[in-house]
Amino acid sequence: MVIPVTPLQQNCTLLWCTATNRAALCDPGGDLPKIRSAIAQAGVIVEKIILTHGHIDHCGQAGQLAAELGVPIEGPHLDDLFWIARLADDGAAYGIDASPFEPNRWLTDGEQVTVGDLVLDVYETPGHTPGHVIFHHPPSKLALVGDVLFAGSIGRTDFPLSDHQALLDSVKNKLWPLGNETVFIPGHGPASSFERERASNPFVGDKVLA
Repeated sequence: MVIPVTPLQQNCTLLWCTATNRAALCDPGGDLPKIRSAIAQAGVIVEKIILTHGHIDHCGQAGQLAAELGVPIEGPHLDDLFWIARLADDGAAYGIDASPFEPNRWLTDGEQVTVGDLVLDVYETPGHTPGHVIFHHPPSKLALVGDVLFAGSIGRTDFPLSDHQALLDSVKNKLWPLGNETVFIPGHGPASSFERERASNPFVGDKVLA
């Protein structure tokens, strides 16, 4: 279930294991009443929050929600501490109530996170931010890619600590090998597939990166 939150319309994803009814919230950046309503509608038990990166629209209110639900936060990579530490300042700039927090677990390439019986593979995908990670569930061919890749576009690299070439490398070396049939939920906008983006994305399509 995708829940657009904050004035930036960031895709917060409520993902759950149908066998156990245990769920995780990926990137709950804000609009907590909207997120609470989605949890109630789904009738699931949230056991953790997982984060792709430290930008305010993705995690500005993650610490508040984790405290309220009594659940841990896993992710992103430690290299995004820079962004998480400045959430209050960024919140004032964007008019979003946000507060810094310390994740219970920083994630690194090759690790896994569990949601009920589901196992998600973690990949480091720097570029948009230095500590960006994505989550991949091989059995369902689904990836939560944050702001690395969008339908028809890619993540911005004009922020402090961004790296455009690193972003292109992340897409080519981390995302594409997961398989063309993989469907992904981006941090903003509609879902797409790696096959579609390789064929037509003007920034990272096969013809562009060749």
